[in-house]
Amino acid sequence: MEFNLVQTLAIYALPVIFAITLHEAAHGYVARHFGDNTAYMLGRVSLNPVRHIDPVGTILLPILILVASKLFGSGGILFGWAKPVPVNFSALRHPKRDMLWVAAAGPLANLSMAMLWALSLKLALIAPPNAFTLPLSLMAEAGITVNLVLMVLNLLPILPLDGGRIAVSLLPNRLAYRFSRLEPYGFPILLLLLFTNTLGIILNPPLLLSMQLIESIFQIQL
Repeated sequence: MEFNLVQTLAIYALPVIFAITLHEAAHGYVARHFGDNTAYMLGRVSLNPVRHIDPVGTILLPILILVASKLFGSGGILFGWAKPVPVNFSALRHPKRDMLWVAAAGPLANLSMAMLWALSLKLALIAPPNAFTLPLSLMAEAGITVNLVLMVLNLLPILPLDGGRIAVSLLPNRLAYRFSRLEPYGFPILLLLLFTNTLGIILNPPLLLSMQLIESIFQIQL
């Protein structure tokens, strides 16, 4: 069991770090494109994961969830976060409209990474077996799963998740204002859903659909 746990951590380390940190970097890139240089001025518009790693959210919490899953077979949703990229929405050229694209950038980054990992898995499966194909295929499977989980999770219409920001952007002004006032309660609600396993029940249908689409596109079996 100890060997399997160490192996699991080794397989998931890079996919988790890149999935979480490049998600945040994408917000910074798109915010800069639409006129907000806040993240750029703070050095956060970068693909360097070190600039985005949060010791608790990027490393400790995902490890604890993986350990619990391995030791107790909990099968919980892998959850984590990086240092949030600062976005000054009022600095965007069209704040309410551009907020949608800034928010959507994170989930789209995860979708892109999931597809890159799927391509890696496809290449590992068709390559002649060697010392690298099995580790690559295991890491690629982890990368697909982690990125799809984070994509679906962040699209939930709960502030401060990206889905909540997208909802604020799309709602009429009066409803958007009322909805935005719920943000202080968003994170406690999310943690409650996580630790009661309700989050998994909510995420499983769209997650399974996303995995089926990836399998269909790349002709792989997850």
